[in-house]
Amino acid sequence: EVQLVESGGGLVQAGGSLRLSCAASGLSFDDYAIGWFRQAPGKDREGVSCIGSSDGNIYYADSVKGRFTISSDNAKNTVYLQMNSLKPEDTAVYYCTADLFCVATMTTATGMDYWGKGTLVTVSS
Repeated sequence: EVQLVESGGGLVQAGGSLRLSCAASGLSFDDYAIGWFRQAPGKDREGVSCIGSSDGNIYYADSVKGRFTISSDNAKNTVYLQMNSLKPEDTAVYYCTADLFCVATMTTATGMDYWGKGTLVTVSS
């Protein structure tokens, strides 16, 4: 059974940092692209970042480029999202995803093979 468990969310002031973790079980990072999308109240899902499995390419949404960094620890089967210079508009539930490619996560953020239950990030102004 595949499980993706997110952690690390919380309340932070604007300009602060958080590191999200996604612990994966039941799958191999060699076979799946691992990414993140977010959803704020009343808004559509937004792909945030993704690491490709086959090519190792990394993708970021324009809204987070230069502020967020995705990384993986294959030995721990864990992907991290380091979020710096947080803004109130980053407030959302952040979900970890696993799919063959990053395209679904980074476009519509729907139809991925797996995703977790999410972790809430709240950025106060």
